Amino acid sequence: MKIATIVGARPQFIKAAPVSKAIVRVDGLEEVMIHTGQHYDHAMSELFFEQLGMRPPDFQLDINGGGHGEMTGRMLQAIEPILIDEQPDVVLVYGDTNSTLAGALAASKLQIPVAHVEAGLRSFDRRMPEEVNRVLTDHLSTLLFAPTDKAIENLTREGVSGAEHTVIRTGDVMLDASLMCRPYAKPPVEVAENREGFVLATIHRAENTDDPERLRGVFAGLERIHREVAAVVLPLHPRTKAALKREGIEPRLEAIEPTGFAEMVWLLQHASVVVTDSGGLQKEAYFFETPCVTVRDSTEWTELVDAGVNRLVPPEPHAMVEAACAARGAFIPPAVPLYGDGRSAELIASKLNDLGLTG
Repeated sequence: MKIATIVGARPQFIKAAPVSKAIVRVDGLEEVMIHTGQHYDHAMSELFFEQLGMRPPDFQLDINGGGHGEMTGRMLQAIEPILIDEQPDVVLVYGDTNSTLAGALAASKLQIPVAHVEAGLRSFDRRMPEEVNRVLTDHLSTLLFAPTDKAIENLTREGVSGAEHTVIRTGDVMLDASLMCRPYAKPPVEVAENREGFVLATIHRAENTDDPERLRGVFAGLERIHREVAAVVLPLHPRTKAALKREGIEPRLEAIEPTGFAEMVWLLQHASVVVTDSGGLQKEAYFFETPCVTVRDSTEWTELVDAGVNRLVPPEPHAMVEAACAARGAFIPPAVPLYGDGRSAELIASKLNDLGLTG
């Protein structure tokens, strides 16, 4: 049975790593990996494949830049002929990026079953392009690998069930990846090995980087945290770097180059709090028992907010400082009850194999 896996962004590389390793261990499964190029520089792409022990993609499309519609359309156009040539039995997609939707659309047009890892997540905010991507992908999918009970509830509410859709609670493959990479954690070259207690920040979402007012609010808040709470270490995403340059903002904090996953694991282990707008980092913070403040209006990982381990705040300096102060030192309960036992990848590989046996 041949699986065509489509990835394009940092979180997808991390999620795919344990699943690809699990696929190799199942007799009869073959994987072809297509990298759209959505994250295209070394620190956001090749470095992750190297650190996660993944073989290079079979296809590198180098599609990045442009608007959401343009990018998704170019990906769809490039993916389709590959699927026609490769004739996979199933197309495997991850998360909620433009690469996810393009892969699902290309497969469904060719009548190839789609399997979606991280199915059922909802922020209930259709202003987010990621929300649109994940909803459409779920409705196009045959196999839906839901990480949590709440994700399954969301799918049931939308009628994604029955004969056309198989929904399986798998737990979260990000937990698998985090456990896999803990032994290899290392500090970024710009950060001393004995650093402790800093605030780890990441900002890259379009809602914060494309809106000049929100961008200024976020970075004014981070600068206040840096002055009043603890030093802020910020791996600077290329999109954010470009936005700051466009608006003439020179943040007064510790901006460093984008990191690989091994460095991010080290930062999570040594930070006192995370301030982010990332979806994946909200969970990664939880896996490493680090409190999190999310600078967004909504989140797809609602169970973390319900559990009191993640705080949603607006891009307003006072609110950000207050949340960061409250979060530092907060007790974070063990991650396993919410997101499985760290063996989600094995279950996903097994269910993909079952699809081949019964399809």
